[in-house]
Amino acid sequence: MVMQAPELMAFMRQVFEQVADDFNVEEVKPNEVTMRMKIKEQHLRPGGTVSGPSMFALADVSAYIVTLAMIGPKALAVTTSCSMDFMRKPVSGVDLIATAKLLKLGRQLSVSHVLVYSEGQEDPVAQATMTYAIPPQKVS
Repeated sequence: MVMQAPELMAFMRQVFEQVADDFNVEEVKPNEVTMRMKIKEQHLRPGGTVSGPSMFALADVSAYIVTLAMIGPKALAVTTSCSMDFMRKPVSGVDLIATAKLLKLGRQLSVSHVLVYSEGQEDPVAQATMTYAIPPQKVS
């Protein structure tokens, strides 16, 4: 691992300050991170449940963070592919927790599997497979 939770959060605040406060890196392990999305009014859809775009954001940020934990601060790593399944309604009024596991880390791509849970619940509310393009190393 190249980065731990404090460095990852500091980097998020630096490059994505507009959304950094919505997320927290809870735990970093080799090839795995646990993230929290602090659910607020803006994350809800009519009926009071967490919106699909909010769950997508958590999955996407989690895949980004697990990649950066292993390669270091690369602001220009970008999502190139996503497949996401919304499996059940999130519990109202609680944060979402995501566990992202890095399935493959190459020179140009990383592939992660992300499970999203309502805090305190055993069954996931969504799952995603995310692919990130890693910017090339500059050759001097």
